[in-house]
Amino acid sequence: MQIYLIRHGEVDEKYHKVFGGSRIDMGLSALGLKHGEAVAEWLKDTKIDAFYSSPMLRVQQTMAPMARQRGLQPEVMPGLMEIDFGDWTGSRWDEVQANFGVSAFDWLEIIETNGIANGEDIDVLKSRVRESLLRIINAHPHGKVAVFCHGGIIRVIIALLLGVPLAHLAHFNIEYGSISLVELLPERKHAVEIELLNFQPPVAK
Repeated sequence: MQIYLIRHGEVDEKYHKVFGGSRIDMGLSALGLKHGEAVAEWLKDTKIDAFYSSPMLRVQQTMAPMARQRGLQPEVMPGLMEIDFGDWTGSRWDEVQANFGVSAFDWLEIIETNGIANGEDIDVLKSRVRESLLRIINAHPHGKVAVFCHGGIIRVIIALLLGVPLAHLAHFNIEYGSISLVELLPERKHAVEIELLNFQPPVAK
């Protein structure tokens, strides 16, 4: 099975480097809309058996070009919504230190230790993402699927598949409009392989 994990495109400029999470349903910038088109173009010759997506606007807008191209509608999964950043919501990355006394760059570690006031509990987060992931895997054991979601959720999915702490996923970026490809090979000792990581298809000028 192959799972294409696709992060939404660039968001409206006023939300750049802002913790929006699940509480701010922001839209895409002009470049973000092009990110969606670039994803559809890059994958146009790839057989995709099914689409899944977060219900949030930025994800729906990113996925729209591929849905139009293929005449397919995704299954929308609330479990794929972005992380709830609690009291950090609306704060810029450079404001977190001043407002909360921690570095925003440690966000994955802080989430894993439930360190954000009124934020999403790590067990709840992992549970909802795991439930969505298992539904997808069980529905397409030998297929190819596209999962349109968020940077935080892609990290959670990869952490669950690899069986590693979420904080370890801080070692690489998940950029706007990027594609990561995970292959599941249950017959092998190392049953999960990362075939592609954080690839941004070129945007048409």
